[in-house]
Amino acid sequence: MQAAPSEALAAELLAQVPRSPDAFLHKLDLAREMVLLVELTASGYRSASFLDDRLLTPATRGAWVPLAAIEAVSRTLRATQPVHFIFHTGHVGSTLVSRLLDDTGTVLPIREPLPLRTLADAHDALGSPDSLLSEEQFNRALGTFMRLWGRGYQATRCTVVKATSSASRLASRTMSAEGPVRAIYLNLGAEPYLAALLAGKNSAADLRGHGPERMRRLQARTDWPLPALHSLTPGELAAMSWLAETCTQHDTLTLFSERVLAVDFDRFLSDIEESMRRILTHLGLRAGPGYLASVRSNPSLARYSKAPEHPYSPALRAEVLSESRRYNRAEIRKGLDWIAQCARADGAVAAILTAVEERNR
Repeated sequence: MQAAPSEALAAELLAQVPRSPDAFLHKLDLAREMVLLVELTASGYRSASFLDDRLLTPATRGAWVPLAAIEAVSRTLRATQPVHFIFHTGHVGSTLVSRLLDDTGTVLPIREPLPLRTLADAHDALGSPDSLLSEEQFNRALGTFMRLWGRGYQATRCTVVKATSSASRLASRTMSAEGPVRAIYLNLGAEPYLAALLAGKNSAADLRGHGPERMRRLQARTDWPLPALHSLTPGELAAMSWLAETCTQHDTLTLFSERVLAVDFDRFLSDIEESMRRILTHLGLRAGPGYLASVRSNPSLARYSKAPEHPYSPALRAEVLSESRRYNRAEIRKGLDWIAQCARADGAVAAILTAVEERNR
């Protein structure tokens, strides 16, 4: 990105905010009360697997502007498109579903925007002495981003924001925002989730990175003293992650049963045409003639959605999971035992697991 953007560039990008999503709200700095605006085209939105710092190149034009100015501009918007969400428990096909929605030609995809993570962290601190935001300030900031995520191009009928798995803890708050917000919530059962997580080369770092926040979230809902994070084996750490995210998913589905559609990823892959039909219907989207009939041959199903340069298919995924089940059998068993132990120790956790099993039957 340009090292020293001028005030003129900042003013140019700010003026563009109410007119077009080409002025993308890339980063939120709550300490400085600033927002980083960068230029991003419609093709840039579609090609990006992650709208994080990997988006930035030496040629990217961007500038920091005051959050207050962004809030003021957002209030001038007269009409926006609905903003919907993809929430998920992690490693459950959320990027694939997002890319399949892209091909309806009616969706503006916003995949893993950094401000949503920042707002999730800020929400965790609300009411505590170290919170940078009051409840009112948080609501104002979230409302600002929700309105601006609703900007679209001529063909846009809705925006679909794909959250990171850990940012899904903000699901209930975003679903409470003004407007016809809907969401799908992708998930997997515990055993396939553990097999998938333990198969990944970078999973250990990912699990440890999100581990402290997930452990705090899980501990906050149970009186049973959870073991120290550093004492967990890889399988137990993956199990703790699954349980924390599954509990959050359950809360969201309970509160917003009519507006949140649960989608089991294994079931999704077993009948992609029917699954996409349900998703499109839930989000109020119409696809062109032949979309559903041809969705099984969509190129996205033959590539790794987070890195499309690499081949990956449902058949290859099945092979990876089968190998993981052989290689990681002991750790998968430890993880499943850890979840069962939590359920025996806490009736509320047991009730959630029962509800999950019933929903996935």
